[in-house]
Amino acid sequence: MTLALPAAAPARWREHSPLPGFGLGMGFTLLYVSVIILLPIAALIARPWEHGISGFFDAILQPRTLAALRLSFTAVALAALVNAGFGLLIAWVLTRYEFPFRRLVDAMVDLPFALPTAVAGIALAALYSSNGWIGSLIEPLGLKIAYTPVGVFVALFAVGLPFVVRSVQPVLQDLDAAYEEAAQTLGASAFQTFFRVTLPALAPALITGLALAFARGVGEYGSVIFIAGNMPGVSEIAPLVIVGKLEQYDYSGAAAVGVAMLALALMALLLTNAVQLIFARRGAA
Repeated sequence: MTLALPAAAPARWREHSPLPGFGLGMGFTLLYVSVIILLPIAALIARPWEHGISGFFDAILQPRTLAALRLSFTAVALAALVNAGFGLLIAWVLTRYEFPFRRLVDAMVDLPFALPTAVAGIALAALYSSNGWIGSLIEPLGLKIAYTPVGVFVALFAVGLPFVVRSVQPVLQDLDAAYEEAAQTLGASAFQTFFRVTLPALAPALITGLALAFARGVGEYGSVIFIAGNMPGVSEIAPLVIVGKLEQYDYSGAAAVGVAMLALALMALLLTNAVQLIFARRGAA
């Protein structure tokens, strides 16, 4: 009888498992993660060391590279933060109000997902250039967007906004209005209800959208190069530096810049995940 027990336990586990086919699913998951994510990252990390540690840091610490990294991560961080505010506002309007052509506006939010990035960059450059519809109106006021670092911010803002809207909108739709009504019944104002009841419930989804917008913007290339101007040290982004090194057959230097971007992006995502975990624990408490 004791010899039959070990064979019976796995059979019962397979019968009552909430995840049938776990072995096959887990194997496919590990294969996907290894081939699509881990192996390319390992190849990227292994490539820059061809010229030693000094060659790795020489490629990163060049003034042109540092300026491009600073512009890329500063612009994408600012764009993600602004997207958090505007994305929340758009999701709120689309969820809580009925107005003509609401479905059309809702569909337009997804346009940056379907629009090729190069097309978006050309459209933004034509719109904000000196002879564009908006650029011709604001340049006499001393404001210039196209071919400046501000243009980089505008492009990153445009491509990252849908991530925040689509992350917050489903949570806002499922949020029970009874909590807000109870707060107003107890004498809370509209602002108090939003900041003390609604916003804490939306915080994890809002941070998720912010992280997705940040991740998308870090590697954005097509929509930025047409409006940035690409002036070294002024409006040149880090992905363009990598492309320039590849065109010069400096593969180790391009990989070094890629590793630096990977490390900075990973630290930023870990920080946002930590903040999201803190808000989730506060909400559960």
